[in-house]
Amino acid sequence: MPETHLRRRGALRELLREREIDALLVTDLLNVRYLSGFTGSNAALLVHAGDSAGDESRTIFCTDGRYLTQAGVEVPDLERIIERRSGAALAERASRGGSGVSRAGFESQHVTVDGLDTLAEAAGAVELVRAPQLVERLRAIKDEGEVEALRMACAAADRALAELIAEGELRPGRTELEVARDLERRMVANGAAGPSFDTIVAAGPNSAVPHHRPTETVLAAGDFVKMDFGALVDGYHSDMTRTVVLGEPADWQRELYEVVARSQAAGREALAPGVPLRDVDTASRSVIEDAGHGERFLHGLGHGVGLEVHEAPTLSQLGKGTLEEGMAVTVEPGVYLAGRGGVRIEDTLVVREGGPELLTLTTKDLVVV
Repeated sequence: MPETHLRRRGALRELLREREIDALLVTDLLNVRYLSGFTGSNAALLVHAGDSAGDESRTIFCTDGRYLTQAGVEVPDLERIIERRSGAALAERASRGGSGVSRAGFESQHVTVDGLDTLAEAAGAVELVRAPQLVERLRAIKDEGEVEALRMACAAADRALAELIAEGELRPGRTELEVARDLERRMVANGAAGPSFDTIVAAGPNSAVPHHRPTETVLAAGDFVKMDFGALVDGYHSDMTRTVVLGEPADWQRELYEVVARSQAAGREALAPGVPLRDVDTASRSVIEDAGHGERFLHGLGHGVGLEVHEAPTLSQLGKGTLEEGMAVTVEPGVYLAGRGGVRIEDTLVVREGGPELLTLTTKDLVVV
């Protein structure tokens, strides 16, 4: 999709001009992928602010010899140079006479102290300035191609869970680890390259641990079983949590689930362009606080998803800024009763005018298995 990457680089150039930066040295591999399409394990990109859609002659891609052929296929529209130390090679290129670069930005959120020393040595007289989160700002708003990849990832996860339940494989007697590996296998069978992250399956009292890692714990009748999992498709991550009950729920389980379900619905309904990030968290959190469980909601409400499973924006009381059209986020309130069990319900959604687009379609009614 050269035209997609060209458009993204153009948007980045506008940010660079606002900051009076002549070029940005992009060294984070996910940001390189976002801007160029390259999927290898070593690369850097020098995006020149003075270039344009019609002339990108000063915007240069660099990787090492292992990726010579791959780079030609994935990055056909930019000058390519081959050098193992990709970032330093591009910093040196920026320092050459006639490059038009006197101030070069670098991704200070990703570059180590030692890495900065290396870049500074290569850059010579070029001034290196911190330019954090510029590409991430662009990545926070998804284009329709990205949303389609997210839809496919969410669909793979939805189908995996539906099959697991329909075939009777979510049942007493299996271990958390067995269920987790089964979900991951089914996501791959439904089109995923793999899981988005290490799958969480937490049964009984373990469901009260927000990020419990699956163990040999055996699922038992009467357990809450919390499953937090996602699929990876074309580099994009889905994220979904569902909590079910094995056998007839106790009254306390129904009550707890109902509180979290109402909280999650309030969070979804608050998603709209222009809404402060903190306000979305507040809309959801207030339902749980009013039910007397405020201290048992132990984390923020949600986060952005895309090339990373956790990326901007952050839906929490610490969130800064507002929602924008096209942001893909999770809404995932939870209540955790130590020693008894917990409930989390999570969806992936896209912020839209007129209401969010729901990508994770598995029912949020209490499922009794």
